Amino acid sequence: MTGIAGDGIVLASNSASRKAMLKAAGVVFTAQAANIDERALEAEMEGAEPAEIAQALAAAKAAAVTADGLVLGSDSLVEVDGRRFDKPQSREQAADHLRFFSGKVMTLHSAAALARQGQIVWVGSDFARLRVRELSEDFIESYLEAEWPEVSYCVGVFRIEGPGVQLFESIMGDQFTVLGMPLLQVLDALREEGVLPA
Repeated sequence: MTGIAGDGIVLASNSASRKAMLKAAGVVFTAQAANIDERALEAEMEGAEPAEIAQALAAAKAAAVTADGLVLGSDSLVEVDGRRFDKPQSREQAADHLRFFSGKVMTLHSAAALARQGQIVWVGSDFARLRVRELSEDFIESYLEAEWPEVSYCVGVFRIEGPGVQLFESIMGDQFTVLGMPLLQVLDALREEGVLPA
């Protein structure tokens, strides 16, 4: 892919939104999804803060991909009322998540990490708070009819760049963090590592 970066990086993900962010920012990259057991790592970190878990998952993804240059791993976690949510495993579970989110504040933690030859050289994270409006059963049904299965790949059951924006009354936080990666921190780290011009 063309862009501002010279040598480019490897994105340890097939996330469409993360690819779109890097491409729009002019970062040269190739994508190769990391093969890690996210649920097992989360289980090992039971009791840890969501931000720490997101950082650990991002780092594990970055370290898991073999490449000559820098590898970028990223992960997002959603927390509502002290409960952590993963991607929904079924449409029924997605509906249950949305019912739980209704009328509450969602905290979205997004983290990123850079690895070189399997060694982590940088980790960063950010969070956003999204107030979910009261969601009717009719809305939940019509929303999932339109958005499933695409939102099965999305923590929080939404794509903010699509109809998912209809879930919210207000959003406090960086737009890139909401999209799934603290992009400004990533770009700064890439400059520090000499991948992007300063």
